[in-house]
Amino acid sequence: MTSEVSIFARRVDPVLQAGVILGIVLVVDVFSLIISGTNTVGVSNRFPWLCAASFMLFFALFNAVLSASAPNTARYWGRSLYSFMGLALGAGLLAWAFSGLTISEAGSYRWIYLVVTVGYLVFLGMISLIKNVVNFAQREEWNKPRLKNRQRED
Repeated sequence: MTSEVSIFARRVDPVLQAGVILGIVLVVDVFSLIISGTNTVGVSNRFPWLCAASFMLFFALFNAVLSASAPNTARYWGRSLYSFMGLALGAGLLAWAFSGLTISEAGSYRWIYLVVTVGYLVFLGMISLIKNVVNFAQREEWNKPRLKNRQRED
């Protein structure tokens, strides 16, 4: 017998999530460097910044979804925010190392970083709001509405 565990039942540490995603960013950057060295496909010198921003968005989405199953939301949020900042710094340093461009020289990626960061905070807020509404609804007693006895006067 195999039992499938829902993604909402999994408890994955945000630091581990950020570490795995930072490793994936490194692998994709190395792969893009190899591809650009073959001169078969044109890889932009801003591709590492695109990769960093894309995987930050990936982390933001899945970290927010996985926060719904956290038993201690405040602790999870703290670790998540620090992990996101570490991922943003690490991915930015990798992008700078592989592209040779600072975030200011990479065009609009400074704004993309800002939008992804604000989006991450919005995702966390939405999940928290949904979690609070569901918890409130589960605690609330739901009784059948009482019918009012209306007497008709003729």
